[in-house]
Amino acid sequence: QAEEELKAASARQALQLQEMGRRERLLRAGLGRAKEQLESFKSQVMRVCSPAAAGVAGKAVTEQQVVEKVRQISDENQQSQEREKVLQEELSSRLAKDKEVSASVEVFKKSLRELQ
Repeated sequence: QAEEELKAASARQALQLQEMGRRERLLRAGLGRAKEQLESFKSQVMRVCSPAAAGVAGKAVTEQQVVEKVRQISDENQQSQEREKVLQEELSSRLAKDKEVSASVEVFKKSLRELQ
């Protein structure tokens, strides 16, 4: 009976090892696909961001290049947003001044009509 229990336990362990091996193969295959997708994504980012930096003579784009380009784009975006904010403030100020001038013109017109 003990021998049969050992055989059963051994068989269960063998099945577990086979399952672990299968999972490892699946994980390795998934990792390989993920690496390929990452390289493709990095190349696409660099082609879109800077065609000249997309890899000279087929060289792979480094992660550092992608990070630097994304950081550069982020900085440019932030600067654009700050510039837009300044321009919005200027526009608001000019609109307020225009409103004041329009009100003054209306008062002047009214006064002029009253004088006539």
